[in-house]
Order: sequence, then structure tokens, then C-alpha cells
Amino acid sequence: MNGILVQIYEIQTRAEAERLVALGVDRIGSVLTSETDWKHPAIRETLDYVARTPARSSLIPLFNTPDAVFRALAYYRPYMVHFCETLADENGISGICGDLIKLQKSVKGKFPDIRIMRSIPIARPGKGNRVPSLELARMFEPVSDFFLTDTLILAESDKPSSEQQQPVSGFVGITGKTCDWDVAAALVRTSRIPVILAGGLGPENVADGIARTAPAGVDSCTETNAVDGNGRPIRFRKDMEKVRRFVAAARNCGGGVQGN
Repeated sequence: MNGILVQIYEIQTRAEAERLVALGVDRIGSVLTSETDWKHPAIRETLDYVARTPARSSLIPLFNTPDAVFRALAYYRPYMVHFCETLADENGISGICGDLIKLQKSVKGKFPDIRIMRSIPIARPGKGNRVPSLELARMFEPVSDFFLTDTLILAESDKPSSEQQQPVSGFVGITGKTCDWDVAAALVRTSRIPVILAGGLGPENVADGIARTAPAGVDSCTETNAVDGNGRPIRFRKDMEKVRRFVAAARNCGGGVQGN
């Protein structure tokens, strides 16, 4: 593939995956929301279908117990596993990072055919220096094949910790808010592996995000979801017209990286 890689989350059914493939999406991401309820034949059917198409599958486990991760990867066999722990907060780098680096090394050893994507948390615009994003990238680069930027919501002094403010506690993503694109651009410039821009991207701002950061690809979840009667995004349900416009806007920008 030449040009900007387009990735869409959270796809849990073959029916939605079929529609995304028809729209030209390059990577189709699914999510395991629980370590105890991890085996879903419908998600496995989705990944099996994607494997027979020009697209690639990506799987997020919202857990990081090694045996549970290995069990899930053996069952689903995704093209890529995507780890997205918060890694840091306003107080600095999390103590869990060493264990997560060890986990990624183990995945590479046990599943050499599965690529690894690591989310690098980046603060909202104007908060960039409060999160050591580039330092985290240097730590995880040797055990990752791709980075994905995503938005870390930082706590104010009179509020609970940032981990509790994330939509999924302990993990970064699905905030619907953009990260600091200046920091994302610095990550793109300094990283030796491809970087996917994510965090609050939709059809209206994806072209600006590409122009500002020059990433290898772009990712959308919340801003291409269907919405309820109050305008709130509905998890695990896509608005295919939004996806179509997102893909078209990204493709019109050119650039990107060869290979997906």
C-alpha cells in the first residue's frame, strides 16, 4: 500500500468489517474489553474474515496479564496486537512500564508473526510538557513495530488522577479529543518506526492532522461512531458515511508509508 494508512476501531462484527473493507479501510481494529470474558466467536469470525481481504486486523486487549494476553493471541491470531495502557500521568512515567516492555518482548518471542502497536500517550494541546511522550517512545521503540498517538486526559490539582479520568481506567483512548499535534509531529520526526495519528480524529479534522504531523497513517474511533439521540457516540457502532468521508479526506492528503 502507498499513501496514508487508514485504521478504524472498534469493529466487533463481520458485517461491519465487510462494509469497512468495501470503503477501503486498511486496518480494522477490534477490542477485548475483559480478561475474564475474552473469548468471543463473533470477534474471531471478524478477524478471520479480515485475514482473507486486503485489509489487516488489529486487536486491543484491555488487560495485560501475560498468560491472558498469550491465550487471547493464540485464539484470535490478529495481524497486529495493540497495547494502550496510559503509561504516564501528570506525575511522570508509570511503574508498570518495565513489565509492559517485558510483555512485548515475550509476545515477539512467542508470536513472531504478530506485529505490535504501542499507544504513546500525549496530552491535550497546551499540556504537552506534562507527559514524557518522547521518552516513553524511546523506551518502547525496540519492542514495537508501530506507534499510535492518543490523547491522555490529565487531572487538574483539585480532581482525581488522570487514570480515573480516562474513559477506560488505566488505558488511553476513545476520548474524542485531539492530542497536542506539535508533540505528535515531534514523535513522527524522531521515531524509527511508523507513527499512526489518533485522538479525536474525524472527517472534518483528519486532513489538518495529517498536514500538521505527517504521520504514516491515521486512526478513528469515537468521531466515526454512530450517535444516540443526544449526540453522544455509541461504542461499537460505526456511522458508515462518516467512515467514507474520513477515508476520502485521508486519501486526498497523500504521503504516508509503504506497507501496512
